[in-house]
Amino acid sequence: MEHRHYLVHKPYGYLSQFVYELKRNKKLLGELHDFAPGTMAIGRLDEDSEGLLLLTTNGMMSEIVRGKKVEKEYYAQVDGVITQQAVDELMAGVQIGFNGKKYTTKKCEARLMAPPDFPARSYKIRDDRHGPTSWVSITLREGKFRQVRKMTSAVGFPTLRLVRVRIGNIHLDNLQSGEVREVTMLDV
Repeated sequence: MEHRHYLVHKPYGYLSQFVYELKRNKKLLGELHDFAPGTMAIGRLDEDSEGLLLLTTNGMMSEIVRGKKVEKEYYAQVDGVITQQAVDELMAGVQIGFNGKKYTTKKCEARLMAPPDFPARSYKIRDDRHGPTSWVSITLREGKFRQVRKMTSAVGFPTLRLVRVRIGNIHLDNLQSGEVREVTMLDV
């Protein structure tokens, strides 16, 4: 069987799934494209997050990408002007809550960055009256539930907008919000 693979720029407000059993009306990935039967998301981005999401019909590829060897890079817009000290703390590992217990994140790469050239989000984040914001790049090899958001909060700079820009060797590049691109293989 020939497997199918897709790159998706998941928009804000969508769930990283095709089926939602609860009563509330949610936006799902299947609304973006006519995917092949058996297509699954590799990992997830929460409803409030945006960016690169890989989809495949190959369950083995899903296991490889979710493994500890593949880096995932995120750009986080945070509340306030993040300091180098806070970035250093992120890199060293911070304590977050996970499954009702305290968890110390693994060492990661993090750096201050200029605001990226993303289009405005469909849902306004807030305006300048609420104080300044800044951006940080965080690259992980793990992925606990809402990890990046919990990490930036742990160092005093809550995440306002979160965009995954890279998984391994695959970059978001110029893929527009809501755009789906079928590829012949996932070279992570």
